[in-house]
Amino acid sequence: MKLIAESGSSHTSWVLIENGKIIEQQRSDGLNPYFQNRREISRSIRLGLPEEFFHKKIQHIYFYGAGCDTETRKNTVKASLISQFRTPVTVESNLVAAARGLCQDKPGIACILDTGSNSCLYDGKQIVSSVKTCGFILGDEGSGSAIGKSFLSDVLKNLAPEELAHTFYKQNYTNADEVMNAVYNEPRPNYYLAKTAFFLTPHTGNPYVHDLIVNNFRSFFKRNIAQLPYKDYSISFIGNVAHTYSDLLLEVCDEFSITPAAIVESSLEGLITYHGNNFQTP
Repeated sequence: MKLIAESGSSHTSWVLIENGKIIEQQRSDGLNPYFQNRREISRSIRLGLPEEFFHKKIQHIYFYGAGCDTETRKNTVKASLISQFRTPVTVESNLVAAARGLCQDKPGIACILDTGSNSCLYDGKQIVSSVKTCGFILGDEGSGSAIGKSFLSDVLKNLAPEELAHTFYKQNYTNADEVMNAVYNEPRPNYYLAKTAFFLTPHTGNPYVHDLIVNNFRSFFKRNIAQLPYKDYSISFIGNVAHTYSDLLLEVCDEFSITPAAIVESSLEGLITYHGNNFQTP
């Protein structure tokens, strides 16, 4: 039996598989070693999963997560998982999850458009090239946090349509001062910004919203995908933003003469197939 976990800033999806079949699934809070220490991660795991998970005979845990991009942060998550499950653990980044989930054992370019954004060239076994994401302050173009940041900046500077800004404040029971506080003083501002991006979902018919999201996607293409040999490989997208705004994403793909091989919300189904086929051994 294997335990596969895919974690972002908002939630973690856990799946127990045996012989390639799902035995049990669970969802808990997001885990990110960039924002949480070992003790906080361990506590979240323990409280977020039912007790029976910790009594299963698990052969190996494969954890894929945001923030797991250095050995130090991987080891933080690994130590937390080992302390709770007492079983071998492999920790990889969410970019590796996207590559394996989207491409399996075939070469291709995998892109993440979620709370954050990322992209890489994958040779069927490992990532061979990527563009530094730079995080939600310096990068993450096309992501939920970037879209939310663009919108909130326009709202606060009175550049967004007045009616849309009013609807945002009213619907979220907030005001300009509370927005500033949430971004600059509260924990996980990237998550707050990303949640704001989905306020725009029912308003994509508004020319302002359409252009804001499309321009963010264009920025992702120009500053990330264009640095990879995208004309020579299939390109796939993963993430809640990619899936929610797939129509607008396809518009920008067409501008770059790209036909995506896939646009999916999560890499979990692909990871189940990947590990079920034993493309990687513990």
